[in-house]
Amino acid sequence: MSLGIRMRRPAERPQGTWASLFWDLLTFERLMTNQVIHLIYWAGMALIAIAMFGVLGAAVGVAIRDPLPWGVLLAIPVLIGGLIVMGALVLLWRSFCEFYVAIFKISEDLSVLRQDVEAERARVSKQG
Repeated sequence: MSLGIRMRRPAERPQGTWASLFWDLLTFERLMTNQVIHLIYWAGMALIAIAMFGVLGAAVGVAIRDPLPWGVLLAIPVLIGGLIVMGALVLLWRSFCEFYVAIFKISEDLSVLRQDVEAERARVSKQG
């Protein structure tokens, strides 16, 4: 059962390294987000590492602000709580980035499926 909906064919991809790269920047036939998401992931991890140093500095600051033993007793929960929060941030950031990678992998798989269906249609039309 066909509803009469037809997908348009993508324009032909130019040959050559620079022309192909330029074509990829202008069209959305090949997504470059997978490469970019890795950069974004490591940038986010660097920010989380900087925040981790901030937590360590806050714990040391609490420890030296008050005289012993109260400063150390207050610094330990600050350090442990900060480490737990940073661990949760690492897991959330990783899952956020993996979600976007999975979405773009699905898009690539659908593109390959579309090409296979078009090739099969072309083969059937040549036979019949």
